Amino acid sequence: MDLKEKLISSFMAFEERIDVHTELYDVRAAAMKNFEDKGFPTKKEEAWKYTSLNALLKNDFTVFPKQETSVEFNDVKKYFLHEIDTYKVVFIDGVFSSHLSSTTHEGIDVCLMSSALNKPKYKMIIDNYYNQIANKEDSLTSLNTAFASEGAYINIPKSKVADKPIEIMYFSTGNESALMVQPRNLVIVGENSHVQIMERHQSLNENPVLTNSVTEIFAQKRAIVDYYKIQNDKLTANLIDNTFVSQKQESSVAVNTFSFGGNLTRNNLNFYHFGERIVSYLNGITIIGEKQHVDHYTLVQHSTPNCESHQDYKGIFSDRSIGVFNGKIFVEKEAQKTNAFQKNNNILLSDKATINAKPQLEIFADDVKCSHGCTIGQLDETAMFYMRQRGIPEKEAKALLMYAFSNAVIESIKIPELKQRITKIIADKLGVKIGFDL
Repeated sequence: MDLKEKLISSFMAFEERIDVHTELYDVRAAAMKNFEDKGFPTKKEEAWKYTSLNALLKNDFTVFPKQETSVEFNDVKKYFLHEIDTYKVVFIDGVFSSHLSSTTHEGIDVCLMSSALNKPKYKMIIDNYYNQIANKEDSLTSLNTAFASEGAYINIPKSKVADKPIEIMYFSTGNESALMVQPRNLVIVGENSHVQIMERHQSLNENPVLTNSVTEIFAQKRAIVDYYKIQNDKLTANLIDNTFVSQKQESSVAVNTFSFGGNLTRNNLNFYHFGERIVSYLNGITIIGEKQHVDHYTLVQHSTPNCESHQDYKGIFSDRSIGVFNGKIFVEKEAQKTNAFQKNNNILLSDKATINAKPQLEIFADDVKCSHGCTIGQLDETAMFYMRQRGIPEKEAKALLMYAFSNAVIESIKIPELKQRITKIIADKLGVKIGFDL
């Protein structure tokens, strides 16, 4: 039985295990039907032209963990931003871990998706937001909708500022020989509110893991959302991440993606504008080697006037690694006075590394400022010679150039402790110990 057949046959048993609002049964059934009709995406689809799931799907993934596993904080402390106090929503093999988590309902809601799905007091919120911005035609998003029962639920009411950052952590213990998990996150940020969120998926051993994650973010008028995705998993981990962002008037949302680890990573990031004077930021740093594969697929849909979007993705590829950047800016006829910028710069450190880049603009308005650009090259030999002449060893000189190449994205990090952590990860990836200016 292949994975698609296993998922279809497991769906009925899954429905019997969960307790959700009756209305969601129809949502799940429709989503499962879409996945059954379309199956897993293949390279025949334009959006997946450079990324194949064939080798990944040969694993015999367990859909439901057979047992719950406890993990001690000291064993996973290094993965948290433990230098500062944060709210934490932690899951182990897809199951909520209460003793590792720090949730709250005092002024803001930082809790479980299952609580929101199951409790009547959240029914109106679920009806208004759950599965409203996610792409219902996408087969993997549909698969997540069909099986989603757990994840993070974050609701920041009107005129509230989250008093500390929020960490969403997913750990895989490896108790199963191969495990598939499907977390679902819902983030609602009210009018004039502000929140900082970090998300990480982390394997604790070498057994294969496939994570099919969906996150819906709703930013109301004048809301500010800073979202950070840290992807530095083991080489047996695979992540397909679908994030959908709905922005209202004068809101500002930044999604920063740091892709350093994992076997195959696919980031689908979709922004939709529903008001004027909206600003969207999409930033990313990818540093990979060996046979790693990272694919960024972005969409910004400008449908209203006087809005901005800024995309800046940097990639450094060595060994036989493969990078993909497929970014689209879509400007509708009504979206006059749009400012939209897209930049994808890449460095290849090996003649066997590959980057496939496809920046796209589709503009139907006539009064806009839009640009896109892509560069693929190697390290600047003149700069290398200059630094070597001043006594800097070759390895450190290369690292300094690559760090400078990534610095514009690093500077977008607004949590100092996280900025320091990302800087250290980059130094480790570059194989040097340099006291970078933090």
